[in-house]
Amino acid sequence: MLPTSTDVLVIGAGPTGLTVAVSLAGQGHDVTVVDNQAAGDNTSRAAVVHARTLEVLEPLGVSGRLAALGIHAPRFTIRDRDRLLVPVEFGDLPTAYPYTLMISQAETERILLERLTELGGRVARPYTLESVTQDGEGVTAVMDDGSTVTAKYLVGADGMHSTVREQAGIGFTGGQYAESFSLADVRLTGGVPRDEVVLYFSPAGLVVVAPLPGGVHRIVSTVEDAPAAPDAAFVQALLDGRGPERERAMVREVLWGSRFRIHHRVADSYRAGRIVLAGDAAHVHSPAGGQGMNTGVQDATALGEALSAALKGEEAALDAYAEARRPVAEQVVTFAGRLTRLATMSRRVRPVRNLALRALARLPRFRRALAWRLSGLVYRV
Repeated sequence: MLPTSTDVLVIGAGPTGLTVAVSLAGQGHDVTVVDNQAAGDNTSRAAVVHARTLEVLEPLGVSGRLAALGIHAPRFTIRDRDRLLVPVEFGDLPTAYPYTLMISQAETERILLERLTELGGRVARPYTLESVTQDGEGVTAVMDDGSTVTAKYLVGADGMHSTVREQAGIGFTGGQYAESFSLADVRLTGGVPRDEVVLYFSPAGLVVVAPLPGGVHRIVSTVEDAPAAPDAAFVQALLDGRGPERERAMVREVLWGSRFRIHHRVADSYRAGRIVLAGDAAHVHSPAGGQGMNTGVQDATALGEALSAALKGEEAALDAYAEARRPVAEQVVTFAGRLTRLATMSRRVRPVRNLALRALARLPRFRRALAWRLSGLVYRV
């Protein structure tokens, strides 16, 4: 049931929106999440939860539940077929979570929703936002069925094609990668590690192979024109052309697959009056490095604190949120873009790239800096 008023209205019940809501509900505020889907999306999109994300989720009572369900991958590697170029170890990082947690986004959303329900929060479905107006006292949101909700603040966590961002008149500066991306969850046998995330470089494009619970692997790759539903033959060809050679990785079953196109964009502003953006509504980029959902969840925990302060009269906290988080998004977009360009260099310059990366990988400082960047610990304040 959609209420007529609430302290904070959150548009979008993905990980970012749910995290904002959990944070606010845990601080005693009335929060309502609205989503346009009749039920949570059971497809498994983001699958990587980094150390810093687990740290910021810990006070919300979520990290332990996630960690108990996912695969703990203490290592990330960059490879050119069988050749190891850069090993990144997380085991020595100063954190309670010295690993990459591999867990499907569907599970992450389920745990967040479970925690929100425990705290008395709610998700109203299915409602599609049509328009937003605001004044000095609050925000009025009109849904597609004509119902309205008034709130003191509204959060746009409604993804790259954000209606909230559009209604607020906030630009989304950047561009689009030429390639499409193919995503599939598969059962594999053969030459892929079971306890590490691998980014394979190839002139034909990158491919990421990452373990998930239940003997499943996530495959993400750049493709000129990806099929809408990749089958086993398609994924097998990707792995044969870009993955391990010494011991072939064999696709036994495709459980789910999709395609998508990725932009590299950052919102021109994170705030317009009483409207605030977070997650993909504020920034999108290449999946290389697995930073997308993590950056959104870290936005969300910071925004939850800022909104709580604003509800108590400290309006400047929302400006501080925007000023702190937008530069982080710019750094993440740049980092993911560099990884993507490195992965897709032409065959002509590939030997030089490999030599340079292997030389850098011999330096402990370089490996440690990469571990801090990938884990998100570099963004600690």
